[in-house]
Amino acid sequence: MRPRLIILVRHGQSEANVDISIHRWVPDHKIKLTKVGVEQALEAGHRLNKLLKPDEVVQFYVSPYLRARQTFENMSKALDKRRWKYCEEPRLREQDWGNFQGPPEEMARIKMERKSYGHFFYRIPNGESGADVYDRISTFQETLHRAFASPSFPSVLVIVTHGLLSRLFVMRWFHWSVEEFESLNNLCTCEFVIMEKNQETNKYKLTTSYNIEAEAGEEFSSEDVMEDASESDEQSLNSSSLSVNEVVKENLND
Repeated sequence: MRPRLIILVRHGQSEANVDISIHRWVPDHKIKLTKVGVEQALEAGHRLNKLLKPDEVVQFYVSPYLRARQTFENMSKALDKRRWKYCEEPRLREQDWGNFQGPPEEMARIKMERKSYGHFFYRIPNGESGADVYDRISTFQETLHRAFASPSFPSVLVIVTHGLLSRLFVMRWFHWSVEEFESLNNLCTCEFVIMEKNQETNKYKLTTSYNIEAEAGEEFSSEDVMEDASESDEQSLNSSSLSVNEVVKENLND
């Protein structure tokens, strides 16, 4: 059964959010939360708890990166241990920047190039492009659709991941264009993106807004919502979407 809520959560403030040079000697997957990040994650757990109905169970999918796992660990402290399930999912890892990062001047050049070229198609040297990450998010969503076929799937799904991953997740789910994706600002640390299911149509809408850098053009399609969750990617192309620059996206299906 499709969950009532799908909630994307960016990890809490990390050491690299405070001092980006840490990437030169600490592997990205080993970067920890700061004290502020831990507090953010604890507060996010209380926010999540307020969204739950009595007796609802939460299914967590979490990036294997340390900062994401620490975010989950602190969020879960606000929840009864009987009310959540945990799954570590490598496909939710951060965009690969190519092992240890270079000197500040080199990284500044790469980021300027990426901004000019576009975050989606620009391939980081020895790393991934946004399009590469989109592909693994697509296979993860196929896995989710198969999992939703189970009548015992929990009614709330929480995905603890990274900023770019969150943007690409909603881009893939709602079939937004590359231009719409490029218009999205990154999430703040421990910010939620909430997708709520319409119980009558079985379709999702965003109940939280994304910050937009610029006007995004409208792109419409209108097909039926996916009927068989096990027939993932081919049928998931069926969607109806509204412009990303609307504050609340109505009647958007998978």
